[in-house]
Amino acid sequence: MRPFLLREHVYSLFDFCEGVNPPDILFKKRRNDGLCATFKSLEGKIGISTSYYVGADWIPDHVGDHWVYVESKLNTKFDEDSGEEQKPQEEKELVQIDVLKMLFQALEEPDVRDHTKELFEIKFDSPWIQLQKNQDLISPLIMIQFLNQVKDIVRKGLKRSYYKVERNLYAKVKGKVLVSQTIKQNLVKNKNLNTYCQYEQFGVDGLENRLLKKTLTFIRRYLSTFKGLESEAYFQETFNFIQPAFEGVSEEVQLHEIKYFKFNPFYKNYEKAIELAKLILHRFSYNLNSIQDQETILTPPYWIDMSKLFELYVLKLLKKSSFGSKIRYHERTYGNEVDYLFYGDEESLVIDAKYKPGYIGRRHQGLHADIRQVSGYARLKEIRNRLKLSNKDLLLGCVIIFPDLESGTDKIELLTSKNKEVDQYEKVWKLGVMLPTIDTVLSNL
Repeated sequence: MRPFLLREHVYSLFDFCEGVNPPDILFKKRRNDGLCATFKSLEGKIGISTSYYVGADWIPDHVGDHWVYVESKLNTKFDEDSGEEQKPQEEKELVQIDVLKMLFQALEEPDVRDHTKELFEIKFDSPWIQLQKNQDLISPLIMIQFLNQVKDIVRKGLKRSYYKVERNLYAKVKGKVLVSQTIKQNLVKNKNLNTYCQYEQFGVDGLENRLLKKTLTFIRRYLSTFKGLESEAYFQETFNFIQPAFEGVSEEVQLHEIKYFKFNPFYKNYEKAIELAKLILHRFSYNLNSIQDQETILTPPYWIDMSKLFELYVLKLLKKSSFGSKIRYHERTYGNEVDYLFYGDEESLVIDAKYKPGYIGRRHQGLHADIRQVSGYARLKEIRNRLKLSNKDLLLGCVIIFPDLESGTDKIELLTSKNKEVDQYEKVWKLGVMLPTIDTVLSNL
């Protein structure tokens, strides 16, 4: 079994004796399927092109034999004039993006939480891949899905049902008398007034809720293995919201109850949460202690759309700004979808997020193509009507936000200023933002 290790948005050549061109790997959650990786067989080699997706997946037609792992590393070397990427001389010129931190910081903004479904794709039906624990980006994403489902359940109220309980009752009998346990626990110990009984009780401590509670405990233990992750605002707020509802729920669940659990179709909102709970528990072999001990983990093939993640991260930055209440996200019109609109008092703007570090250059061809796209949005009559622009001669300004790992900002205060204006265009600005990164020297110690 051979892994091919790559970074996003590169072309790499590897030795490969099996000379048939494998099919492309597609990201199917986009309206138009995105290309995660493409392959071209050459003489004894294979060329692999990656896009702005990170993850792990089997090479098509070679499932079980060869797989690719694409990590989020961006180059910091660009020609200041052309914006063309320069070949890094050393590994340190590549910066590894902290994908999880980027996600969790984005999730601090409540508006982001409704837009994570299109962020990643998980192939549960494919054979799973053995990854290093630090390569497993998908477990936290599955946990986020689970927590969002449980939050929805808590809002509507936990399911109440009849469930069996066993109690050692004093001076009374209820339900079915458990003769064997009464003898062992009471009569041989000269507790003649006690009777061990099994009976049904109505409340929230049913199997479904106990399974959810046990999974919540697993998640907290898992998060504690990542420095600072449990203290992220999203997790703190979510657990503070969920936990009070589960105070009266036990987390005692037997392994056979989990494996052979039958879902009650009457409670539709529980279906996805139970499915995710079983998946999370299965990933860690139903054993809390195994979470601490694992250095590798079996993971279903997955892909994360970094362009979408950057879009959500920028949304968080915009919403946290002093003008955050004036930002609207993903307004649609006639098949077009604008990333953000700024409803200004004096001047409104069309804003687009582009996960392309090459915007640092002044003459980068991609910059001009994207400006034409955003300018087209600014000329849509429906967009102008929503922004209440009655003057047909008024030019609507455009802002393109891109990752700048060396001189970008981590806090958006101004969208437009003279030093951000694109020289060749009227009322077009570009704004670089910093991204969370991983110190690869420290992480390898």
